[in-house]
Amino acid sequence: MTSPWRLVPVFLLIVSGAMPAAAQTSSGPAPELTIPWIMRGAETVGREPADVRWSPDGQWLYFNWLEPGSAWREPNRLFRVRPREGAVPERLSPAAADSIAPLLATGATSRDGRRRVVSVRNDLFLIELPSGAIRRLTDTPGAAEQSPSFDVAGNRIFFRRETNLFAFDLVNWQVTQLTNIRPGPRPDSAQTTPQRAFLVQEERRLLGAVRDRAWRDSLERAEREAREAGGLAAVHLQRNEQVDQLVPSPEGTHVLVLTSTPGETRRTGVPDYVAPSGYTETLETRIKVGDGQARRRVGLLTVATGRVSWIRPIPSDSGMVYAYLADAGWNDAGTAVLLMAISRDYTTRHLVRIDADSAATVRSLDLLRDSAWVGGPCGRCAGWLAGEAGVWFVSEADGFAHLYTVAPDGSRREQRTRGRWEVLAAELTPDRTRWALHTSEPSLYERHFYLLPTAGGSRERLTTDVGGHTVSLSPDGRWMADVYSTANRPPELFVRPTRGSGKPIQLTTSPTAEWLAHTWIKPDIIEIPASDGVPVPARIYRPADVGARPNGAAVIFVHGAGYLHNVHNYWSSYYREYQFHHFLARKGYLVLDIDYRASAGYGRDWRTAIYRHMGGRDLQDHVDGARYLNRELGISFDRIGIYGGSYGGFITLMALFTEAKYFGAGAALRSVTDWAHYNHPYTAAILNEPQEDSVAFRRSSPIYFAEGLEDPLLIAHGMVDVNVHFQDVVRLSQRLIELGKVNWEMAVYPVEDHGFVRPDSWTDEYRRIFDLFERWLHPR
Repeated sequence: MTSPWRLVPVFLLIVSGAMPAAAQTSSGPAPELTIPWIMRGAETVGREPADVRWSPDGQWLYFNWLEPGSAWREPNRLFRVRPREGAVPERLSPAAADSIAPLLATGATSRDGRRRVVSVRNDLFLIELPSGAIRRLTDTPGAAEQSPSFDVAGNRIFFRRETNLFAFDLVNWQVTQLTNIRPGPRPDSAQTTPQRAFLVQEERRLLGAVRDRAWRDSLERAEREAREAGGLAAVHLQRNEQVDQLVPSPEGTHVLVLTSTPGETRRTGVPDYVAPSGYTETLETRIKVGDGQARRRVGLLTVATGRVSWIRPIPSDSGMVYAYLADAGWNDAGTAVLLMAISRDYTTRHLVRIDADSAATVRSLDLLRDSAWVGGPCGRCAGWLAGEAGVWFVSEADGFAHLYTVAPDGSRREQRTRGRWEVLAAELTPDRTRWALHTSEPSLYERHFYLLPTAGGSRERLTTDVGGHTVSLSPDGRWMADVYSTANRPPELFVRPTRGSGKPIQLTTSPTAEWLAHTWIKPDIIEIPASDGVPVPARIYRPADVGARPNGAAVIFVHGAGYLHNVHNYWSSYYREYQFHHFLARKGYLVLDIDYRASAGYGRDWRTAIYRHMGGRDLQDHVDGARYLNRELGISFDRIGIYGGSYGGFITLMALFTEAKYFGAGAALRSVTDWAHYNHPYTAAILNEPQEDSVAFRRSSPIYFAEGLEDPLLIAHGMVDVNVHFQDVVRLSQRLIELGKVNWEMAVYPVEDHGFVRPDSWTDEYRRIFDLFERWLHPR
């Protein structure tokens, strides 16, 4: 360990600066809109300013980005920019980015707000605020110091090294070990069978050498215990148990210990055929849904005695298997720690406080039950309010994600936000007097920033422009760094005052001039009447919107992820598809992009409408989309195509296998074909486990309905997909062969994972999609 007060120099080695926003204007005619040009992706659209952070003094904004036109294979780099008119983003050299990393890392702040401690590259750094001076505290290759926090006075830093908690004293520069947690089981707790016990007894009775060895072992054990009697009491874990979290109280008197013991599982191997070695390599990936889950324990360790009280946050969960288990911090007094636990079946969320008393008392503060599964856009947002004010959390208790508070004992429950909209993100401001909220209050199709006083009062809306806002407040709270986008412009970094009507200042321009030269539309949002009477939102791209004549055909796009919001008035993460839909519209196709049931942004009932039946209500929303096109626009069903990736590919398969009469062709990309082969957390929440609910898995998996294929089908999949494994479509293709199906084809991509990377792969895939629609949907 080096001297803890060694000053780390902050190098600012700047290389070529990006073009200022004002200079990035379009000039000359726009290039032809072709599939290869669209699939250049970030080379033309640009990179979104990401991970935006203020310097402690508020003089700089740091973010990850690349200049317009940067090659697709180049990774994002660290930039900085002054938050003022005419400022030019500057790229930092690797040496500068490396040296300034502690300044930009997130970490705990002392109660007086004068210091921050962070762990960077497994060493500890102390940041003086607001000057930003960096002091390196540790330099220990081979050891990892992580999860640092301050004590109440700010004189000690608690941190984890391997399986134990340590304290760094900033006054005398000493490190003290606070816990003595050891791998298990205890040396004297070995279990034996009657047969083995008999052999041991007979060996001792017959052989003096064995008796002598046992005597020496007993003597050494007694001497070792005597030496350790005045030190830290040892806590032995169970066999194969590992420490996940160590969370010290503010005074350092107690430690919340969270552990896990892996279950008996088998991981799927994904072959990599194009490996640098020239051999077929195997990637060890995830387990399949329903395989053995980890057992978890929660304990409260008393530092003075080393005693651990093991507790159950969910009393009825005797198996100690949780879908989610994590702390939400200690209260200011250090008398209680907040814990959130979600039951193994995902149907209950328990928010409990664990008191640091002799009994480690567990008190329930909030219990959220759901007949499907608990979730929402901010389902794990929770924490303590300042002092004794209580606890805050976000819950879907009234059907939409909203902010609630309770007193420290769980009484005086109060709903702080309300309405048919959602709290998308929530956190306390550094002074803990207000919540910083991102919500969809003005419109379900927008994202805005608010401040809400914790002491009571009305929300203050700080963003007004139509679109999507992601805001970071400056250290003094006077300025907002706003990553803002509209439906037809990618996210850019703006800075604007939090008070008054000051004009927003644009600090980045990410697309190339040739991309900006195109006319990109803001798709209208319509509502399609579903068969159950619910209006379903959809983006619509009409040929007339781009100056083209309709060809009498239509395409329905199905977004992925299931729980994802894509119909809104800001930039879509499906930006290639956004451009591809312009391309299709120019060719005469009408395009619908539907936020079907299970999409994010519309509340609990919308989110859970697919419980125990994926490919049910969500698929019917797309069938109703086809009916809308037929009824309102006169497009015949055999001229309606459908396509999508991941969950969108799954819906495409279900559409062509079970509702073939409503579609003329489909392209299923990186599709789940059998949910029993997908991952556990996502699938078990929606369909339960296959060995327990085979009905849900069979009626939700396309492979069981493959005999229904009538329309032309394109299957496309990356061969090194570690999310939806290539095995999914291999099994489906064998099923189609055995069924004698002929009107299908498969395109495979040997080097691509779930999300494609190479422009040539994207181009090949989307050229095949367009060719499919041209062959089967376009007039002969």
